[in-house]
Amino acid sequence: MSLQRRDLRVQSFTLTVPSEQKKMNLVISPFSLDAYENVMILWKESEGIGLSGADSQESIRSYLERNPNMSLVAKDVNGTLIGAVLCGHDGRRGYIHHLAVRSDYRRQGIGRKLVEEVLSRLQAVGIQKCHLFIINDNVSGIEFWKSLGWIPRTDIGVISKDIL
Repeated sequence: MSLQRRDLRVQSFTLTVPSEQKKMNLVISPFSLDAYENVMILWKESEGIGLSGADSQESIRSYLERNPNMSLVAKDVNGTLIGAVLCGHDGRRGYIHHLAVRSDYRRQGIGRKLVEEVLSRLQAVGIQKCHLFIINDNVSGIEFWKSLGWIPRTDIGVISKDIL
């Protein structure tokens, strides 16, 4: 398999919201630690996102370093954070955590664009399959992922243990 190298820095997109036929400029860039505080505010304000000690600034720093250019933030042209996704891989499988878009910017294709971009980045490094974690009662989140072609697995579950 031959992999093409991509420029994984800042990407700019113009999204057209079909229902309103309005255009919005969107800047997607790698999630850097300087965005951590604003991303945490977004995640805390977003229903269906479960945060823990694993989301401390130090833990996120380590995750971003192990998975460079995989996690992303979306900003409007004024630099306001409107979306974020945490993404990485273990060399075999990709993992998506904490996709969130500000409530006043939802249903404009921003979440879909973030997902497309992280999947493209995973594919560029040879990852063939991606998993995500979602809270079981996050009905709107599950419907969003299904609308993108993701299939809930009923044959496997997650078993966890705190080790610190």
